[in-house]
Amino acid sequence: MPYLVLDNERIYYALYQGRLTGGSPIVLVHGAGESHLVWPAELRRLPDCTVIALDLPGHGKSSGAGRASVKDYTDWLAAFLDAVGTRQAIIVGHSMGGAIAQLFGLLYPDRAAGLVLVATGAKLRVSPQLLELTRSDLISAAELIGELEWGLNVPEQLKRLGKQQLLANRAEVLHNDYRACDAFDVVERLGDIGAPVLIVGGTADQLTPIKYARFMAERIPRARLVVVPDAGHMVMIEAAVTVSTEVEKFVRDIGRN
Repeated sequence: MPYLVLDNERIYYALYQGRLTGGSPIVLVHGAGESHLVWPAELRRLPDCTVIALDLPGHGKSSGAGRASVKDYTDWLAAFLDAVGTRQAIIVGHSMGGAIAQLFGLLYPDRAAGLVLVATGAKLRVSPQLLELTRSDLISAAELIGELEWGLNVPEQLKRLGKQQLLANRAEVLHNDYRACDAFDVVERLGDIGAPVLIVGGTADQLTPIKYARFMAERIPRARLVVVPDAGHMVMIEAAVTVSTEVEKFVRDIGRN
């Protein structure tokens, strides 16, 4: 899988080229303390799409430091697209990645062919307890996040893998990610998002409750909402087939318009 050097950081991304050429590629942007591995194979390998699943700076296999704000990550994403030769893309973002996607649609409207907002919100306040734990106690932070991020009837093995991924982070990267989330707020700007938008949320999400998804769907002009029963914050893993099918349908609709 490819690497590129951007701002003196070695950035990893997984590239899948499907059967069809042309059209805007899909770019998968993970959330706080995650990596490209948070995206299930069904999404990373959509058969008729070109899909890029990246590791943000300081995450996963990418070197360097995380960023201090969602805007910093958004500007970095635009530079990444330049580096891989992509003018316009469909940005799929989970949680913090969904915040990045929203801001990308606002700051770079001509480059957003579409946005998919997965388990996210227009405002992402983080509890003071979690902010403190990410600063001072990575193990306890991972335990707390692990209790909150899954929906109903999720296998323990998945929960263990989720905690392992969180514990693979440097504490300062995870803490800065959650600080960036806490400061994010585009509530008053949702009406300015002009790109077509697919919003996906689970009814059992404790970190970004389904009311966040419904709020965005009511205020983004070209939005469609998909509600997944009993799924939690990791809805794209818990309901991989459902989410990948909806994303594929969304991409196909963009291609027809």
